[in-house]
Amino acid sequence: MLKLPIAAQKTQFRPKQGHWTYEDYLRLPNDGRRYEIIKGVLRAVNAPNFRHQFVAAEIFGELRNFVKKNNLGLVLAAPFEVHLSETVRPVQPDALFICRKSLPSANVAFFDGAPDLVVEVISPSSARIDRVTKFEVYERAGISEYWIASPKTRSVEVYTLSGGEYALRGEYTGEAQ
Repeated sequence: MLKLPIAAQKTQFRPKQGHWTYEDYLRLPNDGRRYEIIKGVLRAVNAPNFRHQFVAAEIFGELRNFVKKNNLGLVLAAPFEVHLSETVRPVQPDALFICRKSLPSANVAFFDGAPDLVVEVISPSSARIDRVTKFEVYERAGISEYWIASPKTRSVEVYTLSGGEYALRGEYTGEAQ
């Protein structure tokens, strides 16, 4: 069960889990924490540790360099809001890619729709969310490719959307080409 920030606990507003909306999210106090709403459930995103951030930064850097070199679009890193549907917004993937044809204007506060690629770096506290909950909502939203990176195993699982479902394209380690 999510423990709400003290300021939110003292206010009248406190939707039940499963009933959170983006408007409720906007009323949360700015307490420096990151939150996501998935299927109407508010969840606090734990601050990542060094290993998580190192892996996320490495993936972001390599992906950004490739995308920039080939003029394919834009790569962004968390925190940045993605709105997938009315009940799945915001989510803040560790990294995401948006192809050139789908780029939003420079002054938007969030990306509305499905990015072309989403990357999540798992940790013990996020593994179930990333492997089950987010897997399902990213698949349903039509995100073409989903990468799950594991600092523990030093691997990346690459899933591609095929017939509306994710199929494992491969699992790659630092030594793989």
